[in-house]
Amino acid sequence: MTTLSSPLTHFDAQGQAHMVDVAAKAATHRIAVAQGRLAMQPATLDLILSGTAKKGDVLGIARIAGIMAAKKTSDLIPLCHPLALTRVAVEFAASPGSETGCITCTATVETVGPTGVEMEALTAVNIALLTIYDMCKAVDRGMTMTDCKLLEKHGGKSGSFVGV
Repeated sequence: MTTLSSPLTHFDAQGQAHMVDVAAKAATHRIAVAQGRLAMQPATLDLILSGTAKKGDVLGIARIAGIMAAKKTSDLIPLCHPLALTRVAVEFAASPGSETGCITCTATVETVGPTGVEMEALTAVNIALLTIYDMCKAVDRGMTMTDCKLLEKHGGKSGSFVGV
């Protein structure tokens, strides 16, 4: 059998997927911030912001969904480690427009441990935005999720990353 050399840490020397061994890594304070946007009709954004959606407090429920998603990331993404999160914050900002309204979701996740929380922050953003979509799809099926990305991460051996 041939061995492969890969910079991808989730593959062993034979190219088989595996969970990375983090036992020898130091437990450090780690933080990740991710963000994404949900574009929608202006009337949909007005409905959300007014709090009159039939299913209830859209942003409040989406915030809780994002927090729950961060905590369940290792159940959703096969090779993620289960982590003891010390903080999850999910925030929303509305950007009304004449043709398109938008909600930006930002998730900040922290832990003290041997591996980072980038996946938890990204999962929180995506599930929070999907929750908004689910709660408002009866009035706007054309909503679009865009620009989901890692904004920054700090801690660990690889140091900090700040995106553009």
